[in-house]
Amino acid sequence: MSNHFPVDRDLFNDVMVPNYAPSAVIPVRGKGSRVWDQQDREYIDFAGGIAVNCLGHCHPALVSALKEQGEKIWHLSNVMTNEPALRLAKKLVDNTFAEKIYFANSGAESNEAALKLARRWAIEVHGSDKTQIIAFKQGFHGRTFFTVTVGGQAAYSDGFGPKPADVVHAEYNNLDSVKALISDKTCAIMIEPLQGEGGIISPTDEFIKGVRQLCDQHNALLIFDEVQTGVGRTGDLYAYMGLGVTPDILTTAKALGGGFPIAAMLTTTEIAQYLKIGTHGSTYGGNPLACAVGEAAFDTVNTPEVLNGVKAKAQLCIDALNAINDKYNVFSEIRGKGLLIGAVLNETYQGRAKEILIAAMAEGVMTLVAGPSIIRFAPSLVIPDTDIAEGMALFEKAIAKIAS
Repeated sequence: MSNHFPVDRDLFNDVMVPNYAPSAVIPVRGKGSRVWDQQDREYIDFAGGIAVNCLGHCHPALVSALKEQGEKIWHLSNVMTNEPALRLAKKLVDNTFAEKIYFANSGAESNEAALKLARRWAIEVHGSDKTQIIAFKQGFHGRTFFTVTVGGQAAYSDGFGPKPADVVHAEYNNLDSVKALISDKTCAIMIEPLQGEGGIISPTDEFIKGVRQLCDQHNALLIFDEVQTGVGRTGDLYAYMGLGVTPDILTTAKALGGGFPIAAMLTTTEIAQYLKIGTHGSTYGGNPLACAVGEAAFDTVNTPEVLNGVKAKAQLCIDALNAINDKYNVFSEIRGKGLLIGAVLNETYQGRAKEILIAAMAEGVMTLVAGPSIIRFAPSLVIPDTDIAEGMALFEKAIAKIAS
């Protein structure tokens, strides 16, 4: 078959299911925090593939790990284990609360595993009626039918028929709303330690510690969805470390592979024993290629230099956004933690986040949104300070056009 046909945005409409509406820009190569499109136009990347490219594009450590493992072995069934998976699991155990690891391919899959484990644990330890899962409005946990039901945005789960049962939603940062729902029939509370898609909302100290206490009182497991916040994004290796609250189960994906699909569920030996042989699995989960790249990403991020650098770079971003706001008065608040930053549009600019994203792209800087009125920034954790300055200058140009 001939390869001589135009690969452009129109081809997407011809061959792809229409559940996405991608930009007209098709990036073809990247280096560090910059990418180039088909026309060789350069962009500064403040989006990071939605908090995935934690080391930017084509980081030497990741490229090297991929090439080296690519010459050795790519895939084995889980009838056998492999060295990269064992090495990465050991590093996750050594650097977190966890004692046992389960590997998957995506955040949704690691969350699915966490939810299934919580239900299995509760039923086997406490009885068949302990099945309630509490999650939070505006929360996001993936797109499988179970995880999207647990996620707190009905628009994503409606219209597919009967939903998985016994899932209820409290309000983030409202401890009374959790108290109103929780009982001894609750098996788990699933929560993001910083709400991502729901608006880059940090938990209050009282709230997150209160949720932990409620779980303890009712023999429920606390599941932290750290798919977006994990692996250095907030300036801690995992966000729970900066909150002084330890979950029973933690999920991690996105940055774990620095762009290569990999995810993991972390838990204790006591809880892990309920996923015994045959209860759950994944064909690709824990494959050597993904784990080799994941190990390189994890090793590179898990240093004081990179983690402390996140906090310093975050301040540069916040200072730049505040300076832009002093001139143009478009934001009501700049919030978030580490390099997961939300610029909240004020009353005048409500609902125009996507418009600003498109304007920024036209100036040569890639951003994200978190809902219709929040611009989200999730750049590489090692983005050079000069790229932050240049990218923010381009972003200011976009804001100037929108605000004029």
